[in-house]
Amino acid sequence: MITETKKARVSAAAGAALKLKRNKSSAFKHLIKHRVLLLMLLPGVVFLLVNNYLPMFGIVIAFKNINYTDGILGSPWVGFTNFNFLFATEDAWIITRNTVLYNLVFITLNLVIAVAVAIGLSELKSKLAAKFYQSIMFFPYFLSMVVVSYLVFGFLNVEYGFINKGVLALFGMNEVEWYSEPKYWPLILPLINIWKGVGYSCVIYLAAIIGIDSEYYEAALIDGASKWNQIIHITVPLIRPVMIITTILAIGGIFRSDFGLFYQTTLNSGALYPTTLVIDTYVYNALINMGNLGMSAAAGLYQAVVGFFLVIGANWIVRRIDKDQAVF
Repeated sequence: MITETKKARVSAAAGAALKLKRNKSSAFKHLIKHRVLLLMLLPGVVFLLVNNYLPMFGIVIAFKNINYTDGILGSPWVGFTNFNFLFATEDAWIITRNTVLYNLVFITLNLVIAVAVAIGLSELKSKLAAKFYQSIMFFPYFLSMVVVSYLVFGFLNVEYGFINKGVLALFGMNEVEWYSEPKYWPLILPLINIWKGVGYSCVIYLAAIIGIDSEYYEAALIDGASKWNQIIHITVPLIRPVMIITTILAIGGIFRSDFGLFYQTTLNSGALYPTTLVIDTYVYNALINMGNLGMSAAAGLYQAVVGFFLVIGANWIVRRIDKDQAVF
């Protein structure tokens, strides 16, 4: 009995070894056969490793008190001390609230307006006009936030700004100190964000709309469906997967902010901090004033980890509602 059991074990081990050897041989033949394609893939893999994986070593900075003399590895460990900085001040609630609420507004408005613009462009009869309007709306996306900040300053400047000297003066209204009044910026910043980013966002949805089979619209037209009904019952449902994917990805960055938007366009005015200070600008200001790299790295790691779990959570919710629409 024992002998038969040993023989069975030896036979199973020999079979497993033979199978492993065959798999190795098959894998080697596969590499040789597709060596050209693998070589073409190599630059992309190297780029991914250098730009996405090697920098992960910098995570250790978040748990250290960086000493420029000793370097990263030689600097002392401080545990979670750097993370306490974000939550130990009176500004913790303000920066968290501003970051989350602004991003929720940006995600919602960009989704609705970009989809509406994409549908409008797809309905234009003249393809030349559609390309022209698309290019005009796409242009602001390529502008640096430094340039945008000067444009905004030209509109809002007290001495010669277009809003004060043109619009408000025309209606006999008093001039406004825009860079000293925080109450106006929850409206100004979303407008700037939409103006700059809607052209880029609508391209994604426009590509999805163009890919819809025209037979759907022809059948709806035969049934007497109006243009509005075609949009509601054909266009929007068929581009919904793209809308869900872009929204989930955007939710992953809800704890991150467009640094240029909140720092450059507001001129980093201290009077506006109650409504414009976000995590990114707060950390930058603290880094400039204190020179603490560990604290800055801790904030970045905190944002990345929270963003990761938000993506997982958003995808889980979508999967619970409609499994086919989930990203993974």
